[in-house]
Amino acid sequence: MAKKKNKNVKNFSSFLNNPVDFTLLITVLLLLSLGLIMVLSASSPSALAESGNSYAFFSKQLIFAILGIIAMLFISKIDYRFYKKFYKHAWVLSLLLLGLVLIAGRTVNGAKRWIYVTETLSFQPSELVKFLMIIFYAGILVKNRDELGKYGKGFIKHICFLAPIIGLLLLQPHFSASIVIIGICSIMMIVAGCKFWYFLATGSTIGVPAIILLIIKSPYRLQRVVTFLDPWQDATDTGWQVIQSLYAIGSGGLFGAGLRRK
Repeated sequence: MAKKKNKNVKNFSSFLNNPVDFTLLITVLLLLSLGLIMVLSASSPSALAESGNSYAFFSKQLIFAILGIIAMLFISKIDYRFYKKFYKHAWVLSLLLLGLVLIAGRTVNGAKRWIYVTETLSFQPSELVKFLMIIFYAGILVKNRDELGKYGKGFIKHICFLAPIIGLLLLQPHFSASIVIIGICSIMMIVAGCKFWYFLATGSTIGVPAIILLIIKSPYRLQRVVTFLDPWQDATDTGWQVIQSLYAIGSGGLFGAGLRRK
């Protein structure tokens, strides 16, 4: 019992003593701080109008930021090799989560992307799937690293694992999350050893036509493209956001007009 207890204490001590990458930590904290400042600057007028408190939205974001920092510091102490044991589970869990949102998710503005635990507590499974797919591809690419230079066993085989994930996302539909996950997994495959020209050839012959078809098939996606090209044709509705961003850049210049100024 004493030996087992000493071993557990040693493992826990080793867990706590894992080194911290301070360069990465400071970078994350700086980006988080800038994000919070931007939230305060952009949201204070509307928060004051809606709730009488200029810091209503900022306070909520600050709480989540603090909780996120605590979670980040804890997770950073876990040896990354620990996740390798569960890379297959990550892929299965991704399928289950995306399937669950189609069954039990709530439809908002024509898309079913959120699962509501309560009326005030909800989460978007696609955000968790991004993390899970990184774990999955990290594990499977290491396992099959000797085959990655081949087109069939290296490229096609590993792209096939991505196909059902993207299929479920498009059923929601969640086009932007699909693009992000495809990009992340593709970069991981290239870095691991897949040849870039495999992606270039397949993307130009299959990927680009598929994206164009999806845009044309869905009126709202086509409308977004048209609005981006000419927002002034519907300045009070679909082009409103693009036009306001142009006003913001025009009036604020490169460094903006100052915090909390409109």
